[in-house]
Amino acid sequence: MKIIVDTNTSNICVVIPTYNNAATLPAVIESVLGYIASVIVVNDGSTDRTGEILEQYKEKITIVSYVKNRGKGYALQCGFDCARRMGYKYALTLDSDGQHFAEDIPAFVEAIEKYPDALIVGNRNLTQDNMPKKNTFANRFSNFWFVLQTGRRLPDTQTGYRLYPLEKMRRLRPFTSRYEAELEMLVRCAWRGIRLVSIPVRVYYAPDGERVSHFRPGMDFFRISLLNTLFVVLAVVYGYPAMLVRKIISLSFCQK
Repeated sequence: MKIIVDTNTSNICVVIPTYNNAATLPAVIESVLGYIASVIVVNDGSTDRTGEILEQYKEKITIVSYVKNRGKGYALQCGFDCARRMGYKYALTLDSDGQHFAEDIPAFVEAIEKYPDALIVGNRNLTQDNMPKKNTFANRFSNFWFVLQTGRRLPDTQTGYRLYPLEKMRRLRPFTSRYEAELEMLVRCAWRGIRLVSIPVRVYYAPDGERVSHFRPGMDFFRISLLNTLFVVLAVVYGYPAMLVRKIISLSFCQK
């Protein structure tokens, strides 16, 4: 297995939050190590064999672990904090359930070289045959609210396959802790003026009965809906004014 460690990836680490995905976690770790040498796995209170599996990789990866499940948003923030302490400028996030392809990592690296300090967001093909209909609906729903909240358009606001600019996000800490935290970070990065760049990525969804998902359709959708409502209000009183001020300041500097 050839590990790519050069100037293109030496300031990038991969953060993998995981909760009870023991069946797919080893393959995900192995595939990622083929492209990025620094991998941080955050064990979000797993109760299956995840701890045993990570013990086998302790010489190859960095492990962050805690006993109680705290949610994906909390796990991501722990991973980002660890990455900053280790001196990394960027953190590429992907899920541990096997839906993301490590082969797409070079595309993220190429994009961040072209757009330094941008937030690179994966764009899944939501029309492929095995894409669950509920995922397609949820993404369109999220995309609609994202336009209202930021005035920007992204084809896929629900994907967890992203490359975050840690230095630009240094004082941005999510106040939500579960799945909705990814939406929160996306909206707040837009308000902060961080460039959002979308790139195509592949996705694999296992047939029903094989894929382990911890998304709770009722409760998590309710939490996301509440967050969207709150962000629409905040967009009026803070988000749009902040973006306008940054635009005015940017134009004034360009004229000097």
